Amino acid sequence: MFVEQSESLLTHPIHPQVMMNKRPLTAVYNKAIPDLCNRELGHLPPRNFALRLGASEDLVLRLELLRNLQKHRGCVNTVSFNADGDTLVSGSDDWGVILWDWETGRIKLSFHSGHSNNVFQAKFMPHSHDRTIVTCAADGQVRHAQILENGRVETKCLAKHQGRAHKLAVEPGSPHIFYTCGEDGLVQHFDLRTGAATELFTCQPIKDRWSYMPVIHLNAIAIDPRNPNLFAVAGSDEYARLYDIRRYKWDGSTDFGQPTDFFCPPHLIGDQQVGITGLAFSEQRELLVSYNDELIYLFTQDMGLGPNPPDPGSPKSMNSDASEIGFSHGSVSSQSNMDADDKITPQVFKGHRNCETVKGVNFFGPKCEYVVSGSDCGRIFIWKKKGGQLIRVMEADKHVVNCIESHPHTMVLASSGIENDIKIWTPKALEKATLPKNIEQRVHVFDHLHWFTIGGGYDDDDVMFDDDYEVDTSDNDDDDEEEEDDDDNDYSDYINDYDDDYDCDDVDDNNGVDDKNDDNGNDDNFGGGCNDAN
Repeated sequence: MFVEQSESLLTHPIHPQVMMNKRPLTAVYNKAIPDLCNRELGHLPPRNFALRLGASEDLVLRLELLRNLQKHRGCVNTVSFNADGDTLVSGSDDWGVILWDWETGRIKLSFHSGHSNNVFQAKFMPHSHDRTIVTCAADGQVRHAQILENGRVETKCLAKHQGRAHKLAVEPGSPHIFYTCGEDGLVQHFDLRTGAATELFTCQPIKDRWSYMPVIHLNAIAIDPRNPNLFAVAGSDEYARLYDIRRYKWDGSTDFGQPTDFFCPPHLIGDQQVGITGLAFSEQRELLVSYNDELIYLFTQDMGLGPNPPDPGSPKSMNSDASEIGFSHGSVSSQSNMDADDKITPQVFKGHRNCETVKGVNFFGPKCEYVVSGSDCGRIFIWKKKGGQLIRVMEADKHVVNCIESHPHTMVLASSGIENDIKIWTPKALEKATLPKNIEQRVHVFDHLHWFTIGGGYDDDDVMFDDDYEVDTSDNDDDDEEEEDDDDNDYSDYINDYDDDYDCDDVDDNNGVDDKNDDNGNDDNFGGGCNDAN
């Protein structure tokens, strides 16, 4: 019966005027209708049906701007969905954090993060009913925000880095554990049950660079979702380093600083001009690495260089001790006597430009079928993971796109960058997009712009949250009409009430930024201020 109805749909005449306003039927019917029939007949499990449709290239080609989320007063450095996917959290150069109902554009909650500089990362902790948020920022602080039943927010400082703290990574499924990394090279482990921070190690360069590079300034950290014991960090040199937390002795009796594995494209080994700005793990344990002034690479677990990477120009046999834990280095031992040129090379993704800011990189699709990245030209780039084919380019910012976050369950993207808004992309376009004939990079020169100053370039009047920067408890979806708040929600009262928790005990007069890193207050590798977050 169902098959007969489906066939009648295919042969039923449709008025030409209606056809003009509808999506082309060929792409939909060629795959969707047979899959639908097979699902009803029991030949295709419902989960597989949903995954196959969710990964459809047709949906990627129909991505279109749904809405702009506008409230922040500075560039938006971080966006992240909650586990259910109905709430988006964002952080900005205005030092604020906002929780959005992205489908309606309504603000659920907004509050001052407690940071004294640009917010670089904000994430929900899992299984916390979206009431626990952790943040890190340009002031070096790592903070914990707790949303109370009455709608107020308590924030406290858990620890700090000497220099900007660029990224944090939450252990999948854990409401308590997360990690941070910063420009001081330090990686810290946090347990919210105790409120304690454990300094795991300071990332060191390879031995032949110790004389002129004391630490690796870290820009990125990511946890393997298939094995949360494994995490990778990367920054101001060419290597992504993999660590296994099971090797750490919590009494501090051993040195945990030695990675279990290194990852780097063979042609970049020894290149002292490149660094890494973004990392991401797929559900298949692949590691995605985005290089500044270079390209994006996808490593499988058998592409590691082992715990002792080869010297440039003279590859050595590699130790396979790392196979005991963490990634399986079967190929390392089998290829230990082979030249580096004979090793499997990673998949490469080309076309974007990553020079001006510290950009993230991400996977997209129900099974990570696509790779997405922002670009200095203000566009979003989407590639097929398998084969690296560029299939989509979208205009997303007048200047630079830094962050692209995929929805946990559906083909929805959130993006942000130099502009003060967040853009939500959904597959709602009637016509499929095509690639531009000439994809030209629009590289902007950001001379003397306020967002590239270490302090964010804002006066106190700009960053203080005024009467319309508060908890939104109304049912009105129009964010342009704000109600006058009462004394209980006044920002100055909030700061007075939580003054004891506002800063770390050891925060200095320099907003927690270590002047020793760079005389001009900028990162050693990238251009400087707010948008070095992502």
